[in-house]
Amino acid sequence: MKSPVQKFPLRCLSMAVVAAMTLHAPVYAQEQDEEQVLDEVVTTGTRLKGTATAVLQERKNQAFVADILGAEQISRTGDSDAASALRRVTGLTLVDGKFIYVRGLGERYSSTQLNGSAVPSPDPSRSVIPLDLFPSDIIESLSVQKSFSPSMPAAFGGGNVDIRLKTIPSDFVFNMTGSLGGNSENFDDALQYNGGSDDWFGKDDGTRAAPQEFEVLWQNKQFFNRELGTTEAKELLKTLNRDVDPHMSSVDPDFGLNMTLGNIYDFNQDISYGFLMTAGYDNSWSVADEFIGEDAQRNGEEIRLVRFFDEVQSTEHSVKWSGMFNFGIDYNKQHRIDVSQVILNDTVDEIREKIGNSNNIQLSDGQRIRDIETVYEERRLYTTQVKGTHTFTALNFLAFDWRYSLGRSARYAPANVDVRFILTDANGDGLYDKVNESSLTNAKTAARYQFQDLNDRVENAGWNMSYPLTLDKWEVELKTGADFVSKSRTADNRRFDVNTRGFADSSVLVGSSLNDILGDDVLDAAALNSTPLISNTTIDGDDYAAAQKVDAYYLEADLFYNNQWRISGGFRWEDFRQAVVPFRPSSNQIDIDETDPDALSKLTFQEDDIYAAVALTYLMSDTMQFRFSYGDTVVRPDLREVSNSTYIDPLTDSPVQGTPGLRTTAMKNYDARWEWYLDQGDNVSVGLFYKDMASPIESVQSPSQDGPPLIRIANAETGELTGIEVEFLKGLGFLGGEVWNSIFVSGNVTLSDSKIVLDRQNIVEQTGVSAAITNLERRLTGHSKYVANLQVGYDAPNGNHSASLVYNVFGDRILIPGIDGFDDSYEAPFHSIDLVYTYYPDFNSTVKVKVQNVLDEQRELEFENTLFRSETKGIGFSLSYKHEF
Repeated sequence: MKSPVQKFPLRCLSMAVVAAMTLHAPVYAQEQDEEQVLDEVVTTGTRLKGTATAVLQERKNQAFVADILGAEQISRTGDSDAASALRRVTGLTLVDGKFIYVRGLGERYSSTQLNGSAVPSPDPSRSVIPLDLFPSDIIESLSVQKSFSPSMPAAFGGGNVDIRLKTIPSDFVFNMTGSLGGNSENFDDALQYNGGSDDWFGKDDGTRAAPQEFEVLWQNKQFFNRELGTTEAKELLKTLNRDVDPHMSSVDPDFGLNMTLGNIYDFNQDISYGFLMTAGYDNSWSVADEFIGEDAQRNGEEIRLVRFFDEVQSTEHSVKWSGMFNFGIDYNKQHRIDVSQVILNDTVDEIREKIGNSNNIQLSDGQRIRDIETVYEERRLYTTQVKGTHTFTALNFLAFDWRYSLGRSARYAPANVDVRFILTDANGDGLYDKVNESSLTNAKTAARYQFQDLNDRVENAGWNMSYPLTLDKWEVELKTGADFVSKSRTADNRRFDVNTRGFADSSVLVGSSLNDILGDDVLDAAALNSTPLISNTTIDGDDYAAAQKVDAYYLEADLFYNNQWRISGGFRWEDFRQAVVPFRPSSNQIDIDETDPDALSKLTFQEDDIYAAVALTYLMSDTMQFRFSYGDTVVRPDLREVSNSTYIDPLTDSPVQGTPGLRTTAMKNYDARWEWYLDQGDNVSVGLFYKDMASPIESVQSPSQDGPPLIRIANAETGELTGIEVEFLKGLGFLGGEVWNSIFVSGNVTLSDSKIVLDRQNIVEQTGVSAAITNLERRLTGHSKYVANLQVGYDAPNGNHSASLVYNVFGDRILIPGIDGFDDSYEAPFHSIDLVYTYYPDFNSTVKVKVQNVLDEQRELEFENTLFRSETKGIGFSLSYKHEF
């Protein structure tokens, strides 16, 4: 299959999803008198509090409830990307290292924006963007708005995450950072395989790409509509990359490089312009031991896994690189235009060896399964954004801003290979020699190859206008704006199996290496029978095209009375259209049930509605305020969730099948918060929230599957979420002594509960799943009853040292719903402790040491006190040096 860059432009339908832009006034540096010279400046305030003040002030001034994380706070906790940084925000949990759950609601219940604009997703299983794509070095701040305002997208459940990238500096900046690191799991030799020569750059050199011979057959539809002859199949097999056998090799250390360059210039007294460039590269390895359960049986009170892999080793090689260029021009501090270009790449290359048993291959028969899996994927995101902000002083400071964004994302996954060997205990000693007691399984599927492409395109334009008024004791700001979002996606999947039953003599299958057993010399000499060596297993729906289009307008008013009461609110109208069309690869025709007269209508969806929001703030004093808000919002199914095609969820390794005709979720959101802002950045807040959901979109499990459980997407009847959030930051100087003046404690905790009600008959009618759902009343999938963060920080009085001890934990959460009387499978709490120490030897240098997962916790999934999945994470460590030129 072709590289994702070559696949543009995309297959057309109608296009795309939502985003709104909040108005941000540009901040400019004050001009300095060139004759003024400052010889030396010494600061003694804590670094965190000094940089957090502006962030706290922005949060305080927000009309609607929001939490904001600044760049210095992210740096202090040592988080390398947006996803890991956001888990520090009150009520947020991180899932699979990529996706953020806000207040326990899954990623479909939250929206993500980049600088206020919608962005495409390269993830095949979700329409939301994986947040691990964004390195922390390019992030200025992260804003999480938790209560709906009319200027935000109405597809708003848990919250809206806005990733705000760094922009033009107020002065010349040039710095470089280098880092080295590793993990305790990486000390010994680990599984690896022969890849391509460009793997260091996160790009396949063609080693894994589909051979031209296969491309021709796919394009001509010959591969799907006839069986391949034995000789033809043999020659095709020779063109495939079969060198995927694992070997043990030492793991290289992690390393990274980052560079930032920027400046601002005065063209004349009225016009200034500037730029900022960043580039980053990160190369890292992750080694793990795993346990994978797939199916269980109950014998009285005893639970026994009948399909499982109890000896699993995996090695993941990750290469990330990024580039950003921003240019801005300003006229008289009243009119500004910014242009930005961002490119992000994240390549993952993983090999996994699994040894276990199934229903048919059991230890009692002296046999075991040995599976070899390779997974390679390149994820890329390209965005171009242009925006302008204008203030018209002659029109009573009327403000107008506009923006245009074009984003493309791609996922290129060539030659993902699964190979199955059978280990036989020939000596009867209970030991299974992977080299001498191994053979390639003589079954329908001895090896499976997959080649996948996915391309997303999002075009987003919008504008906002605000007009201030002063009427006696009232200060009023009237706002209006519009958003136009078009999104399109195409996905292609080609899959075929190597069927070793085509060999007339099965003795040629003995061995432990796919590359040896199916080598060219062996294939040339092997006698074949009438069974084809290669069989097409691509299914209808593996190819699909999807599109969304949203047109939105809003009206909003922000009213201050007597500098004590603030009332904000308004209405948003959205016209939403969506189409998801699965195709038959054999004919490129639409894949529908022709006996169902409503089949086509189930693939399309249109709704328009008005969504209201109101927020009330009471300012008791300059330091204390109370907030109350209400909003009507909607949660819509992801693109793949309304198609009957099947995909693999990378979080659980389980196949997921969508449901045509899936309904949207209507939500009513209530928030209340008390905030107290004290001197020197100290603060405390307590918030309450409640969400009422009609037809929440949820996961159910389908029984009797050969392999991991099949997950179906369906509508529950009702759902609700209730919780309380507490956040604080406090310096310990009140304890007395100079040491305590340098220490602070900050943290947050969220306690919540959720409940959904499923109707057995409606689930059966909607999905066709058996009525064997165990719990018809349960928590939301992915919801944790508690989330806590705690940070103890130290800033040396001389400013040369700082340190943070950071703790994060989430409560257990359902990942796989239970069926056939078995309880739901929960991901167990993960207690994360990280230590970050920073040394500033001079004004231009920074040395940072990080130790992550100090407790050496591992990820575990269990049900009814039975371990179902586990994965080691190891203790991570790194050393970095940054120099300002």
